[in-house]
Amino acid sequence: MPDATIPLVGQPPFEQYTLTGAYDEMFAPDGSVRPAYAELARHLSALSREELQQRQRYADLTFLNQGITFTVYGNESGTERVFPYDLLPRIITADEWQQIERGLSQRIIALNHFLRDIYHDQQILRDGVIPRELVYSCRHYRREMRGLPVPRNVYTAIVGTDLVRLPDGQFVVLEDNLRVPSGVSYMLTNRAVMKRAFPRLFGAHGVRPIDHYGQALLATLRALAPDHRPEPTIALLTPGVFNSAYFEHTFLARQMGIELVEGRDLLAHDNVVYMRTTGGLRRVDVIYRRIDDDFLDPMVFRPDSVLGVPGLLNAYRAGNVVLANAIGTGVADDKAIYAYVPAIIRYYLGEEPILPNVPTYLCDRPDERAYVLEHLDELVVKAVGESGGYDMLIGPHSTREQQAQFAERIRANPRNYIAQPTLQLSCAPCFIDGGIEPRHVDLRPFILFDDEAITIVPGGLSRVALRRGSLVVNSSQGGGSKDTWVLY
Repeated sequence: MPDATIPLVGQPPFEQYTLTGAYDEMFAPDGSVRPAYAELARHLSALSREELQQRQRYADLTFLNQGITFTVYGNESGTERVFPYDLLPRIITADEWQQIERGLSQRIIALNHFLRDIYHDQQILRDGVIPRELVYSCRHYRREMRGLPVPRNVYTAIVGTDLVRLPDGQFVVLEDNLRVPSGVSYMLTNRAVMKRAFPRLFGAHGVRPIDHYGQALLATLRALAPDHRPEPTIALLTPGVFNSAYFEHTFLARQMGIELVEGRDLLAHDNVVYMRTTGGLRRVDVIYRRIDDDFLDPMVFRPDSVLGVPGLLNAYRAGNVVLANAIGTGVADDKAIYAYVPAIIRYYLGEEPILPNVPTYLCDRPDERAYVLEHLDELVVKAVGESGGYDMLIGPHSTREQQAQFAERIRANPRNYIAQPTLQLSCAPCFIDGGIEPRHVDLRPFILFDDEAITIVPGGLSRVALRRGSLVVNSSQGGGSKDTWVLY
């Protein structure tokens, strides 16, 4: 069995592995295995290619049988796909995780302060830390929330924050997801499949568990319930079976033992929300909503929505039902607001950010817009309100025609675009076409927040750009995921 302290790149089973300028999660620059991966390297070296392929087939079949799918919109060959899963885990040390945990806790506290402030006193706007027009022009800013008390002042109970690791090994925040963050079901199912595919490895590594996420989420939702409802009824509101994340909605409802409902299953009467059941109407106290603000209440937002509940906002205003996350949290999702998060942390907490941001150019600033337009072939350009890899230009991988199209979009609506340097995301080993090759990865940990505690399960969704050389990890753009191990 090979000694993992000597260079293994180029040796079986890593014949196809090449080191690039990106930080490699498994290998040091000299090709030797990083200590956290030593046991995994020894285990992989003892397995034949056929054994690895057999375990990958088992994992793929498990995902297929469980109906774990995602949606690719605009694809002529069909939209529904089995979620791509990579067999090899991504490993994070205890010290690295401690830094991530501290940084995420700091960030969510500051963002919650920010959301409460902009919907109430607006002191941060008065002090000129953030331009008032930047907040007001955000399409996710909800004037209906101005002055409205939010239960326990918790705006963001469930958060998924995207991290990437730079060539120097440092983790930085790529973006925050505070509206209806998704992906936690894949984190949990990845772990369940990995335990069956490599049962002995868990004992050898000392991997911290994540199985308690469902109960931790339930406890967070219960903590938000109105005071006069000591035994609250909690429901998960889904857009329905045709939503791309419907598997996750059903999965989490089962994990928590709560009802999965659609808008047509609920009604609001006298500012109280009820659920239709076979035994009659049942009051609902907390709604974990997986529907965007626009579709929640057709009496207030989009009148053509058939996904929401007429009168829901009035019940919310009356304090008779809690929504997680609160309406209007999407303003902190805005990628232009993201550029100000370090300043937000300093303003509310008087601390320096533990996890830094990626340098960001705001295209509504004339000087920064000019720079972006001159360097489109070098930068990544993103629409401020989009997700899933849509409406995005990766300059080094784009054509002149695509650059010209984005230049036109930026000039037409500069507020809608930001730009960032093209990052060298770290690489992790992946089982590709019968061999082990490096692929770029990011990490989405999931944060649960209430007025008394912050819970971050030790792990997250490591998304993988399965196409060689690609930097886009979104499943809708050809990405997949792998299990994330945080060590004790």
